[in-house]
Amino acid sequence: MCRNIRTLHNFEPHATDDEIEAAALQYVRKVSGMNKPSKANAEAFDRAVHEIAHITQHLLGDLVTQAPPKDREVEAEKARARAAKRYASMAS
Repeated sequence: MCRNIRTLHNFEPHATDDEIEAAALQYVRKVSGMNKPSKANAEAFDRAVHEIAHITQHLLGDLVTQAPPKDREVEAEKARARAAKRYASMAS
């Protein structure tokens, strides 16, 4: 899975439209193998991003959980700690 696609479910506050769009863009880039499409493919690329973002909003709206919402700052700090540990072990 693409490392740039982040979990968007069960956060407080909920995922923003920009976060959903960014995840959709990363997905389409990964699947298509294109960072930026040619003019010939731009319409299909942009349509795919829009449709995946739309479906993702529906998915996030329909998912249910009994777990308490995660805090973005706490999760970001955990990610920073994992990264620091990973990169520290690479430097050794």
